[in-house]
Amino acid sequence: MKSSEATLLHVCKAVNHITDSEALHSVITNSEIPVSIRVNPNKIQQTLPYEKVQWCSHGYYLPKRPIFTLDPLFHAGAYYVQEAASMFLEQIVAPYTYKPVKVFDVCAAPGGKSTHVISLLQRGSLLVANEVIRSRAHILSENIIKWGKSNCVVTNNDPKDFDFLSGFFDIVIVDAPCSGEGMFRKDVSTIQEWSPSHVDLCSKRQTRILHDVWNTLAPGGILIYSTCTFNEIENEDVVSDFIAQTGATCKQISFFQDWNITEHEKKGAVCYRFFPHKTKGEGFTISVICKHNGTEFEPPKRTPQAKNITIIPEKNRLHFSNLIQNYQSIVYERQKGIIWSFAKDYRKFLLDIYMHCNVIHAGIPLVHIQGHKLNPLPGLAFANSFNSSILPKLEVDLYTALRYFKKESLEISHMSKGWIQLTYKGVSIGFVKNIGNRANNPYPQEWSIKMNVHQNQMWSIL
Repeated sequence: MKSSEATLLHVCKAVNHITDSEALHSVITNSEIPVSIRVNPNKIQQTLPYEKVQWCSHGYYLPKRPIFTLDPLFHAGAYYVQEAASMFLEQIVAPYTYKPVKVFDVCAAPGGKSTHVISLLQRGSLLVANEVIRSRAHILSENIIKWGKSNCVVTNNDPKDFDFLSGFFDIVIVDAPCSGEGMFRKDVSTIQEWSPSHVDLCSKRQTRILHDVWNTLAPGGILIYSTCTFNEIENEDVVSDFIAQTGATCKQISFFQDWNITEHEKKGAVCYRFFPHKTKGEGFTISVICKHNGTEFEPPKRTPQAKNITIIPEKNRLHFSNLIQNYQSIVYERQKGIIWSFAKDYRKFLLDIYMHCNVIHAGIPLVHIQGHKLNPLPGLAFANSFNSSILPKLEVDLYTALRYFKKESLEISHMSKGWIQLTYKGVSIGFVKNIGNRANNPYPQEWSIKMNVHQNQMWSIL
């Protein structure tokens, strides 16, 4: 027997008391992998002609896996490719979004849960999305910017670095690094990398992360803990030990019986599993921990003095006020001539987090000032609050849209010189500067399509 097959059998048998291990093994080894996406409701309003994900209002299963790279709407943040089981987060978070809330996504890259949460939050809410690995934090930042919401800060820090925000958040999300058992069907390498010692190492890391961020949660708040594993060591055992040490409790989640989610309790820890032979998706486990004690957040008595950003005075902010609409904001300079906007209600918070953390981005990118010229930053085109009436628009075809995302120069002969906003299927995809014989393309190189574009492979979700 191959070592990977032995590992798979071992893991399946380990959860035999929770589910049918033979059925689980059969599905992992013999079934096709479901493909699911979650639509951005601010960019695609119509219902798509696909099977719905039952527990997510904007989730869909696709009949087969396309080449997502060759759909312009994928690059424009019109939808996110995400495992269906992970979308269950909506059922937990949605009941708390009747008012503005503050959310901390601790292990956020590449951005599935963060983009989902900010689609649920009311105006006046805040999301801090953190990733400890720098390269992944930049991918997270790209996905958040393209999603188009303004109420988010992306950071690149260790979880323990946020202790200065004691009692600040209403919801903390820990989608913890794990041994990856739920990904066995999708990624064979996870089977080869699995071992009991790796499971033990992961459980210790998961416990450390929970303790590192617990202080940031306000009394009465909830911590949502999830893994893509089946075993109890990284789920019930981590949670039960944690609630015993902190005086917390687990919250039960309501769901429809035909969703075939498996509820399991052990020593006060209540976990909900998505087994691939029962629910349509990959393996996933989630638990909700309620905090009953602790201290409320006390904002700094003095306005923090962050050295790496400058708040633009109110009178000068008017130079940029026509770029965004229906948005109470402050404007700040992050690097020389690089201007961003952020929620006015969180001005002190912005300065405070810049002072304590490595901030990848906060809010909406606006412009790059060069002399007397204001050149729109590429990310502004994706913002939901961008005032698109200030620039002429050009609706482009599928091939031209993909050429834009490949960072190629375009030819636009029938429009006036200057900045032009490009749209595809009515969705804003970016800016070009028309100089007559060609249009310069400022799309970031690090975001650009690297593969060749063959016209017979191009497609679009709409």
